[in-house]
Amino acid sequence: MVILDGKKLSSEILAGIKKEVLKDAKQMQLDVILVGNSPASEVFVRRKNVACLTAGINFVLHRFSKSASLSELKKTIKKLAATPRVSGIVIQLPLPPELNKQELFDLIPPEKDVDILSANNLGQFYSGNLLYMPPVVGTVSHFFNKYKISSAGKNVVLVGAGRLVGFPLSLWFFRKKATVSVVNEFTKNISAYTKKADIIISGVGSPGFIKGSMVKKGAVIVDVGISFKKGKVSGDFDFKSVAKKAGYITPVPGGVGPMTISCVLENMVALNKNRF
Repeated sequence: MVILDGKKLSSEILAGIKKEVLKDAKQMQLDVILVGNSPASEVFVRRKNVACLTAGINFVLHRFSKSASLSELKKTIKKLAATPRVSGIVIQLPLPPELNKQELFDLIPPEKDVDILSANNLGQFYSGNLLYMPPVVGTVSHFFNKYKISSAGKNVVLVGAGRLVGFPLSLWFFRKKATVSVVNEFTKNISAYTKKADIIISGVGSPGFIKGSMVKKGAVIVDVGISFKKGKVSGDFDFKSVAKKAGYITPVPGGVGPMTISCVLENMVALNKNRF
């Protein structure tokens, strides 16, 4: 069994980003909008800050209360969109359910949309015309390239059909000539799918949901379902039982988490090059 080491690979990517940043006379800046005080969001924002410091990128956090209005947030995003020194804008998820997420995402200019969540950039990605990848797709791509994992002709099961994980990854795997199944909370007997899968990626945020009995020997396991309970980080896979059968597996923490942040910054560097 091989551990897909996200910490190590992320460090390599950040080192490469730092070299690119040092070549550029213009200092890059990532602005993050945080609404509310979710413990999980606080952790992710701190990690983004640390990654930016490591890569030589300015980091600015804009805090809003949970009761912040849509118009208040839109005003800030429009201001950041028009500010030349701002190279990338991230709206930290999740947002309060009453806020229209897409309306906010669509205010971010394509060249500053490092999370690839605006309708414009998502459309470009879905049509195959975008040179950059959503961070989770970039993460999986980096892992597979680094560890020489091929998906062509493989059975891939994506647990969760969300726009951050399931949707973009299903398209990416289709293009890689894999056979893809996407299961969700309405799928009957999910284990019937996972037991046949060569590659399983889950992003539903249900701690330990997938057990070792639900995977076949030698499967590639990528755990995107990071959740926090009583200060402890957990993944969708029951690591202890699944690791005994997996061929490759991402740990939680230290797997997908640091990689997605590195991919956000990687997107920002690439987009920044196109702007100047």
